[in-house]
Amino acid sequence: MDLRKLKKLIDLVQDSGIAELEITEGEEKVRITSVQAGHQTVYAQAPMVAPAVMHAPIAAASGEVAVAEPSQPDGHVVKSPMVGTFYRTPSPGAKSFVEVGQAVKAGDTLCIIEAMKLMNEIEADVAGVVKAILIESGQPVEYGEPLFIIG
Repeated sequence: MDLRKLKKLIDLVQDSGIAELEITEGEEKVRITSVQAGHQTVYAQAPMVAPAVMHAPIAAASGEVAVAEPSQPDGHVVKSPMVGTFYRTPSPGAKSFVEVGQAVKAGDTLCIIEAMKLMNEIEADVAGVVKAILIESGQPVEYGEPLFIIG
């Protein structure tokens, strides 16, 4: 099943408000589950996730406590369209698709996200220069998680 068909199915689930959709096409099987606000979905095989980085509180001059946020460059944020494993290269030992400082055009491949043994190429949706790569290769990513900043 190709990436465009998967994206259409995901959009269908989001737009219709249904909770789950399962499609079988030959030997391929896809299940898309929508998580509604206030509900929690438990997956049988969840990937191991690194613990969240905690930022130390900083006391403001007014006595209020503020949390320090890591600074990110300004620009367009490319977010993950799916849950899976992030890869910067097409194969182990190969050259990365993009590097920080590299100019990209809309449609250029930025990375691969492996989901359910399918390799999905993630393309730039805007032209610009890659200002930051926010995920390490081989790390799990969630839907909507920022991957790149293009300025």
